Formats: sequence, C-alpha cells, structure tokens
Amino acid sequence: MANPKYTINITSNDEEWGNITIETLPDVAPLHAENFDNLVKDGSYDGCAFHRVIPGFMIQGGDPNSISGSRDTWGFGNPKQKNVKAEFNDTKHDRGIISAARSQNPNSASSQFFICVADAHFLDRQYSAFGKVIDGMDLADKIVAAPRDNGDNPHEKIVMKITRND
Repeated sequence: MANPKYTINITSNDEEWGNITIETLPDVAPLHAENFDNLVKDGSYDGCAFHRVIPGFMIQGGDPNSISGSRDTWGFGNPKQKNVKAEFNDTKHDRGIISAARSQNPNSASSQFFICVADAHFLDRQYSAFGKVIDGMDLADKIVAAPRDNGDNPHEKIVMKITRND
C-alpha cells in the first residue's frame, strides 16, 4: 500500500507561493503519521504559519496559535492538544525529511512539525521523523530565505493549508 500523500499550499499576504507535496511514513512512525493525518482531516493546519525559519537547518509550522493568536504565542502550542509518544527511528534527518517538533520532553510532540532544508543528522534518533518532501523543496528554500527577526520568525506571515491527496 502506498504511503499517504499531502499537498501543503503556501500563501503570504494573499499571494500564492505554490505547493509542497509530502508523504508520511506510517511504517516508521505510525503514531505521528496518524496524528498528522487526523489533524489534516479536521482542518487544524489550515491558516497555520511557518513561524520559525532557520537557514541551513529547517522551517517549522503547525502551531494553532499562529492562526489567530498574537505573534508572541507562536511556537508555544496549545496545551489541550494530544501529545504523541516519541517514535525515534532509523530515518536520517536529511534535507526534505519531516519531523515532529517537541519540547525537551521527548513525548511532547503534538501538531508542530519541521521540514529539514539541510541535513541535520544531530537530530537522528532524538526526534520523530515521520515524512518526507517528494516535490517542492524549492518552495521550502523560499520560505527559509524569508526576511526574519532575531527570533527566526518571518516578518510576513507565511500560511499553510494542507489537504490529503486521495
């Protein structure tokens, strides 16, 4: 059976930037893949921002606070969200890998995820890799190059809408 695929549609200032196509890896991280799928199905990611961009490392998004909350709450997540148990695996954090963002608690991942824009092998077996980009890394590179503040937050809101490709 083929891995589930999704389209992340990106806009900023009502301007269409394009799409990133990803697939999840339920064979290596079934809990995280299922959590992501459920969040996509209920529309939880629609309107979320890529709130943290670090050139040479990654772009991070998926925090529900970034939909309508003030910028100083972006990245803190919603404590009412379900946490997902860590699923450390042998998937290398290569460019294009999608992994679950978390706090220092390995079992604290919820909706936030990041896409590696460069190899980040120091994260291997410490973060739950659960997907990969199959098309659109040029758009991830555009996102990570966006002007940002000292906290790595893009000046302009970069918004996602995720749909499952069935």
